[in-house]
Amino acid sequence: MANWFITGVSTGLGRSLASAALSRGDRVVGTVRSDAALAAFEALQPERAIGMRLDVTDLEAVGPVVDAAEARLGGLDYVVNNAGHGYTGAIEETPIADAKAMFDVNVWGAMAVIQAALPHMRASKAGHIVNITSISGLACWHGTALYGASKFALDCIGRTLAQEVAPLGIKVTNVAPGGLRTEFAAARLPGAPQSIADYAETAHVARETLLGHHGEEPSDADLAAQTILRALEEPEPPLLLLLGADALGYAKSEFAMLNEQFARWADYTLSVAAQSEPAA
Repeated sequence: MANWFITGVSTGLGRSLASAALSRGDRVVGTVRSDAALAAFEALQPERAIGMRLDVTDLEAVGPVVDAAEARLGGLDYVVNNAGHGYTGAIEETPIADAKAMFDVNVWGAMAVIQAALPHMRASKAGHIVNITSISGLACWHGTALYGASKFALDCIGRTLAQEVAPLGIKVTNVAPGGLRTEFAAARLPGAPQSIADYAETAHVARETLLGHHGEEPSDADLAAQTILRALEEPEPPLLLLLGADALGYAKSEFAMLNEQFARWADYTLSVAAQSEPAA
């Protein structure tokens, strides 16, 4: 029986992952932001589903909640940074305040959870940090720059963290889903006002696509959750786990483009080598 701490279990992949862990007999502390959501989560499994109120943007509250979860469970095997939200809009249209608010959730909130969990994991020389990123954190898509930037940041934090904690017996996995059938792209998806007509055929297409095809996403959140559980149990779990054929396709296309750019401009890249000083 494993012990989990998962942020954002009210809906979506966080709820599916918590449910999958509970169904196999694990214990899950899941964070929510309302009393109603807390009651609904604990009703999933009255003895092993433990809800805790937390808004990850309240950085002062994160540490005490993680500490309370560790004490309640007697240890943390998996800590999952799932809480987050999307955003659409052209870079020029996006208010800086909106971008900062999204980073508060998607990046700084996740980092606060990591920092709060690591002392417990270092003490036990065990544990697994799981960050739910996005294919948008690997492959750029016009109209999702600020959301993608937040996931780029979390991906970098996770991959760097893996280097830092590997000697301590702690593992890290970044999970990058493509389109999942959740409420992520529902009508409440935040976005910048589409005020500049010049972006109608580029940045504005992202919102039209996400909202227009809500419910038609290619991957199932419950199956994604089961896949995550299987991957985390591997003797050498993945550092980066893509979820969905669309995620794999976008990633391959992005890295093919980057490799082509590297090759095309290699002469320029190598032209900056410093000259060795002649021997005296």
